[in-house]
Amino acid sequence: METTMTLIERATENDYQAILDIGRISVKQAHLGSCPEEDLDEYMKGHYNAEAIQRELSNPENIYHILYYNGKPAGFSKLVLNAAHENVEAKNSAKLDRIYILPEYFDKKLGAELLRFSVAFVRQQAQKGVWLVTWIGNTRAINFYSKAGFKIIGSYNFQVTATTSNLNHQMYLELG
Repeated sequence: METTMTLIERATENDYQAILDIGRISVKQAHLGSCPEEDLDEYMKGHYNAEAIQRELSNPENIYHILYYNGKPAGFSKLVLNAAHENVEAKNSAKLDRIYILPEYFDKKLGAELLRFSVAFVRQQAQKGVWLVTWIGNTRAINFYSKAGFKIIGSYNFQVTATTSNLNHQMYLELG
């Protein structure tokens, strides 16, 4: 019988390479088909490079966590506390800006584990809810968030490039 272990730790600036590696694979896979491939490539070059990730990690408003599976980085999340949203009344709600798991770990239910961790973390920070945006064509993500209790509260045009955007659902989970 194989023993598996997961560990979730707060990321530091030194973890940029793990986030970069996971992001380059997971973001592209999650958004393939959301726009022309050359636009997605342009977005990835601008947002998933070493300098961009290091800059995000150095911003104290961004809270990154890395999920390790048997000692290997398998996913990450990014949270922003007290992130106002026009469709959310509570001012102290967190934005789940990113949550990605490498595809080879999908069958391990690591996304659910990282989401539960993230929700527990924002509760500990006295947040009243969690909101996010997800591409309307990513049915896997929409079903995942819906199963966890998130409700669609609006829509948003996500700017991929200067000339390309795609429609996203805004989703919210109220914390009791």
